[in-house]
Amino acid sequence: MKHIFQKGQDPKAPTLLLLHGTGGTEHDLINIGKMISPNSSLLGVRGNVLENGMPRFFRRLAEGVFDEEDLVLRTEELQQFIDKSAEEYQFDRHNVMAIGYSNGANIAGSLLFHYKDSLKAAILFHPMVPRRGIELPALSGTSVFIGAGKNDPLCPAQESIDLMELLQNAGAQVQIHWENHGHQLTRSEVEKAAEWSLSKF
Repeated sequence: MKHIFQKGQDPKAPTLLLLHGTGGTEHDLINIGKMISPNSSLLGVRGNVLENGMPRFFRRLAEGVFDEEDLVLRTEELQQFIDKSAEEYQFDRHNVMAIGYSNGANIAGSLLFHYKDSLKAAILFHPMVPRRGIELPALSGTSVFIGAGKNDPLCPAQESIDLMELLQNAGAQVQIHWENHGHQLTRSEVEKAAEWSLSKF
């Protein structure tokens, strides 16, 4: 997977897995990662799927309708990529925090839904429920921050609430923060995520 790695100053800080939204690149969330955890190593990844020339992490059948078969395949691909990157760049595989926006938040959520201990923590900006009707792995010890929009046209508020409840039912500690700026990623929610991260690590 096309990516960028920047080694951080604090080896004990979580390595940040940065996952862009539709049409983004591995560089999109670098500055946001630095805002949230300034001393962390950063691993920015570009999605391997193209939709009308725009990179994504998995295919969709329509707006808000995921190709679940491709989602499962791409989630496994990303999980294996993190494993290999931990060896290559020598970071602690058990101390990885994902930061994802939109499509990137959905693939990060899918990691949590499918792989036990895939992430120590996750910051999900404007996510949806990746899959319904499956049993989640035990997520006790996993912390999740959800940044959501009360008036998000692409991601209904109920999606964020459902995601929070599914994660909590699996044992995760979840905090949700609401904004009123549609699907836009705002500085204020990034700052809230940084405060949350500081309280956790």
